[in-house]
Amino acid sequence: QMQLVESGGGLVQAGGSLRLSCAASGRNLFTYVMGWFRQAPGQEREFVAAIRWAGGTTYYADSVKGRFTISRDNAKNTLDLQMNNLKPEDTAVYYCAATRNLYLKTTTSDYSYWGQGTQVTVSS
Repeated sequence: QMQLVESGGGLVQAGGSLRLSCAASGRNLFTYVMGWFRQAPGQEREFVAAIRWAGGTTYYADSVKGRFTISRDNAKNTLDLQMNNLKPEDTAVYYCAATRNLYLKTTTSDYSYWGQGTQVTVSS
């Protein structure tokens, strides 16, 4: 069983930065792929970024490529999302997710475990 707890959301002006963190509790994290998703009001949850815990291979949605960086800390069992040059359209609830898989996944149905979400609001 895996538990995920996000932190680090907040309000920021356009062009600013935020760093989200997700504390993961569970065994054998090296067998997991971890991801960040987001959901804006009235919209479906969408993929943001994913990382394979073993090896650190990453993949990003086109909308955040070059602005966001996903990373993991093996010692602390945390997943981070550094968000730079934020735009109003990045406003959403951000969710950490995990799936026991060897391959990077980008759809919500591929992930088994979810955090409670953290709000990110970018003002113009």
